Amino acid sequence: MGKGRLEAFSDGVLAIIITIMVLELKVPHGGNLAELAPLYPVLLGYVLSFVYVGIYWNNHHHLLHTVDHVTGGIMWANLHLLFWLSLFPFVTGWVGENPSAPWPAVFYGGALLAASMAWLVLQRAIIRGGGTLARAIGADAKGKLSPLLYAAGMGLAFVRPWLADAMYALVALLWIVPDRRIARAVKE
Repeated sequence: MGKGRLEAFSDGVLAIIITIMVLELKVPHGGNLAELAPLYPVLLGYVLSFVYVGIYWNNHHHLLHTVDHVTGGIMWANLHLLFWLSLFPFVTGWVGENPSAPWPAVFYGGALLAASMAWLVLQRAIIRGGGTLARAIGADAKGKLSPLLYAAGMGLAFVRPWLADAMYALVALLWIVPDRRIARAVKE
């Protein structure tokens, strides 16, 4: 299978994930700004999740440029990643509806943690399949730090759920710029 087909399938799944998330946003019943106040947690959760899906989409695009040949292992690892990303609409909705409850924040962090671990599995599958990825990622400090920060956020959810949300937003800020190491390696 060519990597174009894998990328197109992944792009489609990510587009559906974003569509499901936006469809969960409810329109206020009034015409003034005060009607938006109760939706504030839902909107913030949507924005953070949209940013995360965008980060994965952008980095996934760069990641696949390092692939010479799509193996069965790469296909399964990619599906594994897409599975965890497909849970984002569910956990986003739960957190938005219960912004001060710890368990929704824990599950949101769990989905982020599982997706980050699936990303690492996909990277390993791509490295095993050949290509230029191993040379590009090096020590991968951000990739190793992110799961630790997600786990810390999950623990902080029991102290104050907003601390967990802040931790998850911090990780998103670490990744908001696409991984330049991969882009450089592809050019070489």
